[in-house]
Amino acid sequence: MQVSATDEVLIRRQGRAGRLTMNRPQALNALTLGMVRQIWSALLAWRSDPAVELVVLDGTGERALCAGGDVRALYDSRSEGSRLARSFWREEYRLNALIGRYPKPFLAIQDGIVMGGGIGLSGHAGHRIVTDRSRLAMPETGIGLIPDVGGTWLLSRAPAAVGAYLGLTGEAMRAADAIFAGFADVFVGSPNIGRMVERLVDPGGGSVVEIIGSVAGNPGPSMLANRRTDIDQGFSADTVEAMLSTLSVAPGEWAQTTVTTLAQKSPKSLKLTLAAIRNARHLASLEHALNVEYRLCVRLFEDGEFIEGVRALIVDKDRQPKWSPARLQDVMPQLIAAYVAPLAPQEELGLEPSQG
Repeated sequence: MQVSATDEVLIRRQGRAGRLTMNRPQALNALTLGMVRQIWSALLAWRSDPAVELVVLDGTGERALCAGGDVRALYDSRSEGSRLARSFWREEYRLNALIGRYPKPFLAIQDGIVMGGGIGLSGHAGHRIVTDRSRLAMPETGIGLIPDVGGTWLLSRAPAAVGAYLGLTGEAMRAADAIFAGFADVFVGSPNIGRMVERLVDPGGGSVVEIIGSVAGNPGPSMLANRRTDIDQGFSADTVEAMLSTLSVAPGEWAQTTVTTLAQKSPKSLKLTLAAIRNARHLASLEHALNVEYRLCVRLFEDGEFIEGVRALIVDKDRQPKWSPARLQDVMPQLIAAYVAPLAPQEELGLEPSQG
């Protein structure tokens, strides 16, 4: 397989491994539709190739595995309706599901920034490695979206109210936090990553689990674990309004900072995110969670909330989004129910576990 240094994703065979390297360092390895399609094709080919025993995903540079999907490209496509957005999310989520059920060891090195689409590529992998440089987050409520790419599935399985806290605030996780929240498995210090990969790709290198274990280290204390009581008290309520009410009277700087953070997010995204995370607790598979996320993202694109969020944060950078509705109390239960409801049958994502 020919690989060029200018390719957006470097796809090649190395020893016994299929290698996927995100290669847009100037854009923090943000994920494009073309990259999704290339990775999908490679994984399908490697799935039935006996020479490929495992897959390793990493990123070019030391700053990011993948900082998310290329939301600017989606924003720029708005004049054409939701055609590109639907195609991107449909194919991206299908890839997320494939990774989640990949039949060979899939190892994701979550080094540097891992957000949004980067979580989709790595968070469902069989082996998830964090480093001292890792910063994982699902910050979508700040751009008028919800934690997608299977984010609601992962968040719904975090301890107690930790998932709601992470999904609503978009708070970043360091290595120990990501392991605690269920977004990663093992810590490996960044100086040891190269040696680990060399052994992984070596046809005589031994088992993947043993190799990872030989270089695994202690990630140190988790802020989330240490803050667990405060998080559970602040984010266990049934509504976002009740959470804010509890936090607003709680003592300490953390609670007040959290209130300020939530005030900057899209009210509609906050309520839809909470509903989606709570709903995902009762779903049978990642695929079913992706189906719900697809409905929500399509509707948030088409109603303009996502477009306004990207404009304010990324395009104009005025950080003054005009959310609609502007107040939490105006996001009615009927709206939540309508957004979660199925799309027309021919428009549904329709993933099933058997498709992995």
